[in-house]
Amino acid sequence: MKILTINAGSSSIRLEVFDIGDGTPRSLGRATATAGDPTALFAKLAAQAGLGVEPPSAVAHRWVHGGPRVRVAALIDANVEAALVQAAPLAPLHAPASLAWLAHCRAVMGPDIRQIVVPDTAYFASLPDVAASYALPREFSARYHLHRYGFHGLAHQSMVTQWLAGRGADAAAAKVISLQLGAGCSVTASHGGAPVDTSMGFTPLEGLVMATRAGNIDAGLLLYLQREAGMDAAQMEILLNQNSGLLGLSGISGDMRMLLASDSPEARSAIALYCYRAKKYIGAYLAALGGADAVLFGGGVGENSPAIRAQIIAGMEWCGLKLDAAANLLPQKQGGRINASDSQIEISVIHVDEAHIMARTAIDLLHGL
Repeated sequence: MKILTINAGSSSIRLEVFDIGDGTPRSLGRATATAGDPTALFAKLAAQAGLGVEPPSAVAHRWVHGGPRVRVAALIDANVEAALVQAAPLAPLHAPASLAWLAHCRAVMGPDIRQIVVPDTAYFASLPDVAASYALPREFSARYHLHRYGFHGLAHQSMVTQWLAGRGADAAAAKVISLQLGAGCSVTASHGGAPVDTSMGFTPLEGLVMATRAGNIDAGLLLYLQREAGMDAAQMEILLNQNSGLLGLSGISGDMRMLLASDSPEARSAIALYCYRAKKYIGAYLAALGGADAVLFGGGVGENSPAIRAQIIAGMEWCGLKLDAAANLLPQKQGGRINASDSQIEISVIHVDEAHIMARTAIDLLHGL
C-alpha cells in the first residue's frame, strides 16, 4: 500500500511517497519544485518521489484552509470538494494550486482514486474560545463563521510531536512555543501537545511579517485606504498578500536569503521588523502558557538561518532564553539544541515533516472506514 502526499505551498510544491506495509509510514522518496502547473510538473515529480507505474492507494493533500465545513481530515467527495471550493477565497495564495492538483490527480489516476484532504487548520480545531474568538457581535460571527482558524497546523504538530517524543509522563505538562518560519510564518503555543494560541487567524494573513504577506495590521488602516486611495477588496487582497511583508518593506525581495546578503538599509529594516514581531509573540506566549519548556524553530528560514534565530532570541535572557552562538551555527551537531547550558528554556531547531503527519493522518482515516 502506497500513499502519495501533495503539499502545495505558496511558493513550492512537494510530493512524497510512503509505503504503509506495516501500518507505519516509510518514505520511499520525495521531490520538490517551485510552484507551477501540475500538468507540467506531476509526472517528473512523481517519478522522482518513487511512485512507479502503479497508482497509489490514496492521495493526501495538505489543504491550507478548509473553511468552516472541513475542519478535520476527510475523503474528498462531491460535498467536501464543494466546501473546499467555497472556502478558496480565504486562502488566495494556496487554494487555486491545491484545487488544480486535486483535479490533475483525478484526471491522471481516474475518478475512483481515493483523495484525502488534510486541513492545515485541523490542529487548531479545538483552540480555546478565548484564543479563537474575535471581539465582534456574537450573532454576526456565528452567521459568517468568523473566528480564528489557525494555520501551519501540520508544521506545528510535526515540531511539537517530535519534541515530545520520548518524554513519557512529562509530555502531558510540557509547554512549547513553535515558530514556523518560511514564505509564510506563524508561531504557536502548545500545552501537552494541544494548541493554546496561534498567530494566524481567520486567514493566513494575521500575525508575523512574512515573505509577501503583511501580518498584523490595524483594520482601521484598511478602511482608510478604501476611502482615501479608492482601493477595492481585490486591490487590497493583492496588496496584503502579494506586495507586502519582507518584499514590501525592502523593495528588494521576499526571500530572506537575498535580504541577508544585501547591505541596503531597507533590507536591514525589513529583517529587524520581521524578528521584532517574532520576539513579541514569544513574549506573549510565555505569558499565555505561564512559561515554557522549549522554543522550537522550523521551516525554511527557521531551520536554515542562524542569523535570524540569533536576532529573534537576542536580549531575551531576562525570561530564561539564552542562545549558544556556536551551537546555533551547527545545530545538527547538538541534535538540534542551540540553547546555552545555563538557559532556563530549551531552544531547538526541528526539521518540519508535514508529509509524515499527512501520511499518518491518511492511514488513520482509511483504517476507520
